[in-house]
Amino acid sequence: MLFKPKFFSLLKTGISPAQIRSDTLSGIVVGIVALPLAIAFAVASGVSPEKGLITAVVAGFLISFLGGSRVQIGGPTGAFIVIVYGIVEQYGLGGLMVSTIMAGFILILFGLLRLGSLLRFFPHPLIVGFTSGIAVVIFSTQIKDALGMEIDKVPSGFIEKWEVYAGHLGTINYTALALTLLTIMITVGFRRISGKIPGSFVAILIVTGLVQAFGLPVTDIRTFFGEIAGSVQFEMPAINFGEIRQYIGPAVTIALLGGIESLLSAVVADGMISGNHRSNTELIAQGIANIVTPLFGGIPATGAIARTVVNVKTGGRTPVAGIVHAITLLLIMLFFGKWAQMIPMACLAGILIVVAYNMSEWRLFRSILKGSFFDIAVLLTTFFLTVLVDLTVAIEVGIVLSALLFMKRMADLGKDGFKAVDSDLLTDYSDLPPSVSIYEISGPFFFASAKQYGEVIKETGFKSKVLIIRMRYVPFMDSTGARNLKEAIGMVRKAGTTVVLSGVNENVRSELEEYGIAKLIGNENILSVFELALVRAKEIAAR
Repeated sequence: MLFKPKFFSLLKTGISPAQIRSDTLSGIVVGIVALPLAIAFAVASGVSPEKGLITAVVAGFLISFLGGSRVQIGGPTGAFIVIVYGIVEQYGLGGLMVSTIMAGFILILFGLLRLGSLLRFFPHPLIVGFTSGIAVVIFSTQIKDALGMEIDKVPSGFIEKWEVYAGHLGTINYTALALTLLTIMITVGFRRISGKIPGSFVAILIVTGLVQAFGLPVTDIRTFFGEIAGSVQFEMPAINFGEIRQYIGPAVTIALLGGIESLLSAVVADGMISGNHRSNTELIAQGIANIVTPLFGGIPATGAIARTVVNVKTGGRTPVAGIVHAITLLLIMLFFGKWAQMIPMACLAGILIVVAYNMSEWRLFRSILKGSFFDIAVLLTTFFLTVLVDLTVAIEVGIVLSALLFMKRMADLGKDGFKAVDSDLLTDYSDLPPSVSIYEISGPFFFASAKQYGEVIKETGFKSKVLIIRMRYVPFMDSTGARNLKEAIGMVRKAGTTVVLSGVNENVRSELEEYGIAKLIGNENILSVFELALVRAKEIAAR
């Protein structure tokens, strides 16, 4: 079946009372984590704070109720800030509503066309490039509030923003700056005290309390947006079908980013719980959520990686946790919204600066810069286009550039020739111990094939004590392939399987060392010829 929500599948098999209790507690914790983020993302996007809360409630419920992942948490995310801000600035709230609904239908179409595997065709450097670019843009949007500057209107262009900031350095409010720094310190530092209570939530309580107790001269949410509505209302958009064409671009951008981020989040969650999400069901659920949410005043939503990770770490294992998270936020909005409007803008800026830092993936960015020219070219092109031009352009150019560079790499390989590192010294596997499995990879381990290879390695490895991966016909491996291989090996190792590699050439060996795979496997388990790998596997199997 194409559309098969995980929640209904789990209801048929049954969920234990102990797991329901665990999911309920996890949902409450995730709801508290999501509260400051939902408000901050909405404000940074140029819309009122309750729109972020409504999105977390409505979309969060639908994505968990109808989605293809056991633990996915949906809602507004930092990645959408740049897109939503641009759409609101150009087309207004009505245009945002229409664009989001259209994006929802596009996402459903993606699912119906079984494009859930589309993620495998997005190279890892491209994803890191636009994610890091978005982080830089988010950081740049928070400078005004972080420093308490008196600026009537901040330009949308990245360079223009910083020119305006430089011209208003004399208006810095040092009280606001102090509150921003305090927020950052609490948000980051509180993790050492408690891993369950979010530091951002504690920061809001402390900083807001200080401002109210001492009457500090800083702006708050109420200054810009007035009262936070404590209700949810249904509203049909006024659609002018003659203007639909102008919303196609924004809608496609929302759909692409929403699809990519939700599937990325689901993949990360799978790795943590050793599960398998239903990608097409997930896309359809994301589409439904983005059609319904704007009708209640919400903004675009997708799977949120950070909140999903919190859900898993606090014991969430079924969609019940995501549903409880949405209910928790709804109760907070209905009964405590009047206090949320007192949150200082400097405090929200501090929280978003931490979010931007976490999104930046600077360690991955740095490691890719040490890799091949091809990965570096995709990474930097996508990064700078995201920051200086537009996210849609960055993704389009990044995909085309990845394809062109791959074709050049294969052409160069054909020109120089390629020889297998080892040969079939032993083709008879009849004396192979039953606890040893062999999987051979033929061809480049690159972004288009990495996901498939990784899945087969996990499936084969879980059944064996020792897995020999023959790589004699692998001419090269890019950073996406290395990342997927490392993830697959890590998962089968947790299951007690030892991985042995054979036929690794010098280019592939350098990638194994660069990404820590050689250290993970052990150099003694990386062998030049298959015969030696087989001897090594038999030694391990005999233990």
